[in-house]
Amino acid sequence: MGLIAGLQYNIKGVALSLTTPSLLILGLIRFAVVLLLALLLSGMVLYWHNDIFSMIWQMPESRWLIWLWHIVSWILTFVLMALSMLAAYLISQIFFCVFIMDYMSRITERMVLGQEAPGADTSIFEVFLYLILQEIPRAVVPVLISVALMIIGLFTPLSLVIIAISSVVAGVFLAWDNTDLVPARRMVPFKARFEFLKKNLFFHIGFGLLFLVPWVNIIFLSFAPVGATLYYIDKDKKNI
Repeated sequence: MGLIAGLQYNIKGVALSLTTPSLLILGLIRFAVVLLLALLLSGMVLYWHNDIFSMIWQMPESRWLIWLWHIVSWILTFVLMALSMLAAYLISQIFFCVFIMDYMSRITERMVLGQEAPGADTSIFEVFLYLILQEIPRAVVPVLISVALMIIGLFTPLSLVIIAISSVVAGVFLAWDNTDLVPARRMVPFKARFEFLKKNLFFHIGFGLLFLVPWVNIIFLSFAPVGATLYYIDKDKKNI
């Protein structure tokens, strides 16, 4: 399953969520939280976009260069707005959305298999700690590294190339954050789960591409656990 399959499963997850009340409600809660944070951060980027770009390149006096300055400044603004979406997603994840992701995955699994994957018999506090710790190696750190590379790339001659590569990498890890829900719940060792990511890299690139489109990505991020769980279940069936 490659790039196209990744796109298809992401869209399939949203379609299933729209016809399943429980998934729709949970996804809309995530959507509302991420949207509010994204509006706040994007608004700050738009309000200060000239000041931000002036820190990198002072507005030239030449009339022709001014046009170029404005074009590049808006390209930067577009990139920063995309980053603000990722930041909003990560902030919401750390606080409580990781629980909603896991619950959406469990519902999807019950719909497809008739039961959910067995997990460890732990207390609510242990589950909370476990889910948060999963986010550190699975999504938060990789995405933060990608964002850092994007920012560093702004100050290099190959800035657009570095930004593009870093964006794709961030999308891959956001995709893995969702496809990893079922194996993590089944207590599969981290090494094996990371191998799964490497073996299915092109799928994760395709699944994560829709996360890189500003504003549209909020919708797909909100319902991503559904499509990712459908994919993992189908993949797991083929390996049996």
